[in-house]
Amino acid sequence: MGRARGLAWRDGAWHIRGMIIDYDRTTKAILSLTEGETDAVALMATVVCELHHADERFDWTGFYRVTGPEMLKVGPYQGGHGCLVIPFSRGVCGAAARSGEVQIVDDVEAFPGHIACAASTRSEIVLPVWNAGGDLIAVLDIDSDRPAAFGRDDAVGLAEILRLVFGRLAD
Repeated sequence: MGRARGLAWRDGAWHIRGMIIDYDRTTKAILSLTEGETDAVALMATVVCELHHADERFDWTGFYRVTGPEMLKVGPYQGGHGCLVIPFSRGVCGAAARSGEVQIVDDVEAFPGHIACAASTRSEIVLPVWNAGGDLIAVLDIDSDRPAAFGRDDAVGLAEILRLVFGRLAD
């Protein structure tokens, strides 16, 4: 693939080099695209697509859906293949589902029980996703091939998107 000034080819699309997500703009775009939609999977697919292409740090972006007691299964995602099943007892996604708290991991190799779905992953942020009834319906998992790629601003911006989009879903 050719090179263009200020652009990089990744995942079948051109991305602006050095592109960091603008949470206000991305939130507005996601809310516009998802207005009136009530299907959780359709919402997840749209959110993932918008997030993945909004920030070059995001190497893998996807949802793991709660499909049974203490069990997550891969949902809509962008990037390479994800793990198919993750129990609440394992990995960063399991920790977020189990605790109900955002997990920011600067170095996945240092996280006890990390599940290496992709060898390129260096850091990760995982957020719980709640519906209007306060039920955990999924976790949002974003991996980066850079160490310490995520911070508090990411946790706040992503949590707000999830609250606005999924917090309106009936239980």
